[in-house]
Amino acid sequence: MINRPFGHQERVTELLTSPPPPQADGLHAWALSDSTELRSLRARLRQAVNAFAATDGAALDEIAENMVLVATELATNAIRHGLPPVTVRLLHTADQFVIDVADHDLSAVPELAGTRPPGAGGRGLHLARALSLQVGWYATDTTKHVWACFPIHP
Repeated sequence: MINRPFGHQERVTELLTSPPPPQADGLHAWALSDSTELRSLRARLRQAVNAFAATDGAALDEIAENMVLVATELATNAIRHGLPPVTVRLLHTADQFVIDVADHDLSAVPELAGTRPPGAGGRGLHLARALSLQVGWYATDTTKHVWACFPIHP
């Protein structure tokens, strides 16, 4: 989990509207058409992060698990509420990983769920914000992207 300063309270109700860091380089990309492919995405993402960590000498167990969880939540949202195909990309900068999930529904803006009771759904973006350094979204002419950044070095 990302540690926030003591007393820090998230009161932001909207996501940052901007592309991920522009200097991010692509490591892998996966196309998904439905939720049956999420299990495979989790395994391939974990494998890609661990392979990168092996070459970088970092131990990324907790970071990798957080990334897999957030990628699954964002991809589930895109599959459920967007238009396929959904593309999940793993990017990196010198000090961060970026998960970027794109779908083709330009009519809906990603929104943080309000005060729904636990178990009522709609908490994926809140979870992403809690487990990552930063979460944002942007749109191109054909796709809507939601992204989250994670530290490469614990």
